[in-house]
Amino acid sequence: MTEIDWLIAMWQPFLLSVLAGAMGVNAVPHFVKGVVGEPFPNVWGNSPLRNAVAGVLGLVIAVLLGYWAELPGHFWAGLAGAGIGALAMAVFHGAGGAYRLNAALGLPNPPRVAR
Repeated sequence: MTEIDWLIAMWQPFLLSVLAGAMGVNAVPHFVKGVVGEPFPNVWGNSPLRNAVAGVLGLVIAVLLGYWAELPGHFWAGLAGAGIGALAMAVFHGAGGAYRLNAALGLPNPPRVAR
C-alpha cells in the first residue's frame, strides 16, 4: 500500500467519525429535552415531540456514520475523529449555539433555563 493509499484509507474513517461524534453529541440534548417534555431550540420547531424525534434520528445517523467509518479496522483514527466531533458539538451547545442558530435563522427561541 502506498503512502497516498494509506492516507486515503485513514481520512475517510476519520472524517466519518468526526461527523458521527458531532451527530451523537448533538442528538443528546434534543433527545433528553424531548423525553422530559421541555422545549429546546430546533430548526424544525422547538416542541418536545420534534426534539425527541430529532434526537432519535441523530443517534441513528451517528451509529450509521460510525458503522460506515469501519471503526474496528481504524480504531485510533476513529477515536480521534469521534472525540474531535464530540468536543466541537459540546462546545457549540455549551456556549448556547442552538439558541444563537435559531435567532440567526429568524426562528423563535424557547426560554432558557436559569443557571
